[in-house]
Amino acid sequence: MLIKPGGGLKESDVTPYDLYLNRRTFIVGAAATILAPKRGEAAPPAGQALQATPNPAYKLADPPTPLKDITSYNNFYEFGVNKEDPERLAGTLKTRPWTVNVEGLCAKPKVFDIEEILRMAPLEERIYSLRCVEAWSMVIPWIGFSLATLLKRVEPTSQARYVEFTTLLDPEQFPGQKKGLFNFASLEWPYTEGLRLDEALHPLTLLTVGLYGQVLPNQNGAPIRVVVPWKYGFKSAKSVVRIRLVDKEPKTAWNTIAPQEYGFYSNVNPTVDHPRWSQATEHRLGEIFSRKTLMFNGYGDQVTSLYNGMDLKKYH
Repeated sequence: MLIKPGGGLKESDVTPYDLYLNRRTFIVGAAATILAPKRGEAAPPAGQALQATPNPAYKLADPPTPLKDITSYNNFYEFGVNKEDPERLAGTLKTRPWTVNVEGLCAKPKVFDIEEILRMAPLEERIYSLRCVEAWSMVIPWIGFSLATLLKRVEPTSQARYVEFTTLLDPEQFPGQKKGLFNFASLEWPYTEGLRLDEALHPLTLLTVGLYGQVLPNQNGAPIRVVVPWKYGFKSAKSVVRIRLVDKEPKTAWNTIAPQEYGFYSNVNPTVDHPRWSQATEHRLGEIFSRKTLMFNGYGDQVTSLYNGMDLKKYH
């Protein structure tokens, strides 16, 4: 990990993925010799079971990334800047009680308890690809339902144009929020993200409460997060406590700290390079070779119409 004195770190200021993967492959390989399940016997998820009906409309041909990789290789800066920090420190987060305040330009603002949200709609399993701006990706069987279901409950007004998401601010539960050399002090807390209202209402945008048949692990954004599969992973706000409908484009965490590198829209676009690396290819966790990055992360057929007439190199 690269550490700059006095903060100023960026999302990429971590050990390069290829270097990390070589070290990690050796460690995982050695552990697998001891811990691997018997042939034909899958290792069960470790968390509390969560029932969901698979939705065939949202299923990829690619096999899902192993649960261990999904839960041990994460960007979640509230816990720290290293990929291992979220899993290592996730026990500090208490997910009950938990409420989500939905407010702003809506006719029926409301504070929703997490248990009420879990009963709001039938839970679906949807297999989505998640693409990180650092050029790695996963395939994850998420559990949740369309964010539109929640937003329609509060009845957005005609003035609402955008949706702002705010995550929990609590340095005792999120060690990465504490000021200090080894934490991401230069990021403005709480973490905020945003979508245009039509993006938020799109059926693909998922309000997520679980993965791989279990309750969402803390390191993956428990107890509730957003997943927007055609955008880079940092757009999918984790551990959400507030959703606000607004009329102007909201400030977002990465766009605020580094606007020259992270745009508001952050759609997966292989023709727009990050200033410090190419976005043309990606490395799927568990695969040896890189693969070509697809426009909109492969969801172009569903979402291209949202951006008709927009210059996607300018509005990146």
